[in-house]
Amino acid sequence: MKSLSFLFILSANLLFSQSNQTPYEKGNGNQTTTYTEMGDFYNGLAKNFKTISIESFGTDDNGEPIKVVIFNNSKNKENPTILINNGIHPGEPDGIDATMMLIRDLAIGKIQVKNLKIVAIQSYNISGMMRRGKLSRANQNGPEEYGFRGNARNYDLNRDFIKNDTENAKAFQQIFQHFQPIYFIDNHVSNGADYQYLFTYISTNKERLGKTLGNYFNEKMQPEILQNMDKKGILATPYVNIHGDSPDEGFPTFMDSPRYATGYTALFNTMGTVAETHMLKPYKDRVRATYEYMLSSINYTEKNAKEIQQNRMESFADYQPKMKYPIQWKVDSMKFKMIDFKGFEAGKKTSEVSGKPRLFYDRTKPFTRKVKFFNEYIATKEIVIPSYYVIPKSENKVVEYLKRNNIKMKEIQQDSTIFVQEYRVSDFKTVKNPYEGHYLHYDTKLKSDSKNLKFRKGDFLVSTKQFGVKYLLETLEPEATDSFFNWNFFDAILGQKEYFSDYVFEDTAADLLKKSQVLRTAFEFEKIANPEFAKNENAQLEWIYQHSDYYEGSVGLYPIYRIL
Repeated sequence: MKSLSFLFILSANLLFSQSNQTPYEKGNGNQTTTYTEMGDFYNGLAKNFKTISIESFGTDDNGEPIKVVIFNNSKNKENPTILINNGIHPGEPDGIDATMMLIRDLAIGKIQVKNLKIVAIQSYNISGMMRRGKLSRANQNGPEEYGFRGNARNYDLNRDFIKNDTENAKAFQQIFQHFQPIYFIDNHVSNGADYQYLFTYISTNKERLGKTLGNYFNEKMQPEILQNMDKKGILATPYVNIHGDSPDEGFPTFMDSPRYATGYTALFNTMGTVAETHMLKPYKDRVRATYEYMLSSINYTEKNAKEIQQNRMESFADYQPKMKYPIQWKVDSMKFKMIDFKGFEAGKKTSEVSGKPRLFYDRTKPFTRKVKFFNEYIATKEIVIPSYYVIPKSENKVVEYLKRNNIKMKEIQQDSTIFVQEYRVSDFKTVKNPYEGHYLHYDTKLKSDSKNLKFRKGDFLVSTKQFGVKYLLETLEPEATDSFFNWNFFDAILGQKEYFSDYVFEDTAADLLKKSQVLRTAFEFEKIANPEFAKNENAQLEWIYQHSDYYEGSVGLYPIYRIL
């Protein structure tokens, strides 16, 4: 009877599969689902299969709830999780269509998974998905219609994982912290050079994962997943990080800083892959490659979940107080490995538009040759990990962001004097044009001092001995590439608030010089050393003001403190 029952269920599932094809499968291989069709399809799966459920987390900037579909074939709700993100750039819909087929095949038992939870964001950028068109992806070979890269407020969501300007990004952090996945896949389509590969990938930067986890992922896990792809006839190579030139001379691995999806997930020791199918390959081939990468990843992760979890936990031994932590990186131009690269011969021909030489790839001339792959980064700036950060309760935006990312903190129970290290911003540069809604700072320089400071009851002590230590370091250390400071959270500290009137301060300045031999000597030396200063009476008054007790002294003073 058991076998008959099993055959009945299997037969019913197969019938469901045949009658419930995705919109993509019903089309000509070059069409992608609409937002409404996608929602209806997943609702049908949830209605017909107990293993499928749907939950909502936050909203898109247009107000639509962001939904995740969950496959769990076990009563064990604590099964480790793979998180899949789709439609962050809805003009790259390969993952949306591939995941619909994947979840259905899991539901009907075509794919057998028992000890792993599969969680997929149906479409992350809903408003971008709703903005369908045929022309915005000028370099892409299909599908016939697709969504738009920006969301309802024209943000590129794959730059928003730290600054959180969008409701989408806040929802993603809720999803990520709720499920705490051990592996993450973000489905995209590439831009850039032409070559033979159907599938390229960005593995979470190994240096930023740390030695234990970075070596495991890059030397064991990812190669085995890709070997399985190769067995299925899918050519794959690391993301070809070249735009406007041929990759023949080699290319570097992509540095996914925390503003990006896999850069953010790495802050919590979740390994991740950005799946980048090649833009010029047929859509049906790209969807298949995305499906197969997700399937190979699921199979590997289920088989090795315990080892992955062990490596994730062991890696935190590298992030203890008083240890050094790199916050800035550059590619090591002296270290590379030679890879067999399958490309097309590149050359120059006369442009029919400008009459100037232009790059072209000759697909009648494929080649396989050794090229340099620069896959090592070196730290250019390190900090010492503190034991605690002290955050005044007035910094409510920072506190909100930390709490959303599951950072534990304790309130100071009474007004207290604490010996802390403070930073003062001594220099920084700012981009000339707005970047994703911000005038981003970079090359930030600091001066530090240690002193006793008074803090109020209700201010926060944040220990670095917690799972989110890397999130703390990357956001609260001002020199870090994607720090809250560099994303303009603290621009108010950069401006002077109190000033003086020249005609009033003239007498005060003269009196200060008379009373202080030290001040007068320093002032005279400044005039000798700087001829322009000696000619500028306004600059001289400003100098005296800034070297007096009248000056407020809080300009550039970073309002978050460290306890070593």
